[in-house]
Amino acid sequence: MATSRKTGPRRTVRAADKLKKLYRRWRSGHNALSDLLWTKTLRTSSYASALPLKDQTQLRLLATQILRIKSFEGASGLNVSETMRARIALHASIPILNIGLDYYADWTSIVIYPGDFRVHDEYMDEHGVVHREIMDLCGQSLSQGPIVLSWEAMREEDETPADHDLVIHECAHKLDVLNGDANGFPPLHADMVTRAWARDFHAAYHQLCSEQDTRGASRIDPYATEDPAEFFAVMSETFFTAPHLVYENHPAVYKHLQRFYHQDPHSIMKQR
Repeated sequence: MATSRKTGPRRTVRAADKLKKLYRRWRSGHNALSDLLWTKTLRTSSYASALPLKDQTQLRLLATQILRIKSFEGASGLNVSETMRARIALHASIPILNIGLDYYADWTSIVIYPGDFRVHDEYMDEHGVVHREIMDLCGQSLSQGPIVLSWEAMREEDETPADHDLVIHECAHKLDVLNGDANGFPPLHADMVTRAWARDFHAAYHQLCSEQDTRGASRIDPYATEDPAEFFAVMSETFFTAPHLVYENHPAVYKHLQRFYHQDPHSIMKQR
């Protein structure tokens, strides 16, 4: 009896301590993204703004966790503000809203340039010839490194809303390489059919390439025709920014993305 009476209060104390720790953790995360900043940041994404409140709450939690565990580094003298960090964290959270932060576990930093940045690329063609080129980019996702972004490109997206989302695009590349090389084939969920994904993405990619060659009327960003990896990244960003384009032009691809991301942006955006 004595033992049980002593054990009871200790359990209560442990439970109380646990609740206090959870509350402090919640307060820490909550304060990292104030109500005012969160409301302002939500306006940068039509899709996030249209989500039900419970999904926006989950999105805010994910954004707060990203702010806590990822480093945000300015390049070329850029001073990274809280507004910049919040904006990037929100858009990075959208693809993983219903699949979880573990999908971003393999990278730790985000580098932001004031505008486009120059990179030196080297690759070998099918004949074994090495090519070197200089490119100006607005975004880059390094397989063994950070995501690199242009703040100017993100500002342009916010000022002139379109079917582009640089952050989601680069995050899609990070999801892609979880399965090895960047080839438009992220690790699928257990209930998804690998063969069906490969078949439908292959067909849609070649359809889009054919439409570009014949000056077709497709409104999907032609950058998707660069290669299968870019096709997946462009389709992913369009899935969240202008879902009707994927839904109407490539319905099979839309269904696969819906299953992969566990989201249905077309239905959400139709209700706006």
